[in-house]
Amino acid sequence: MLLATVIGRATSTVKHASLQGQKLLVCQALSSERRPTGDPILAVDRLGAGRGDHVILTSDGLGLRELLSDDTSPVRWWTLGIVDP
Repeated sequence: MLLATVIGRATSTVKHASLQGQKLLVCQALSSERRPTGDPILAVDRLGAGRGDHVILTSDGLGLRELLSDDTSPVRWWTLGIVDP
């Protein structure tokens, strides 16, 4: 799991079938001091997070593939929770 802040959205006209209708967020990982660290991450969001929100991301691809009902989905990161301010 990873704490991150949402820095934007991604739009794709061509994508894997399992991602049709899914909201894609661009997130910046945060250190334990809540400072940006590493490269931005693309994550599927099913919770309604928006720009500036702090989110908890998980790389449990198996869990999301089960939610999407698609074992071939290439998804790695998805929002597990939105952190209260």
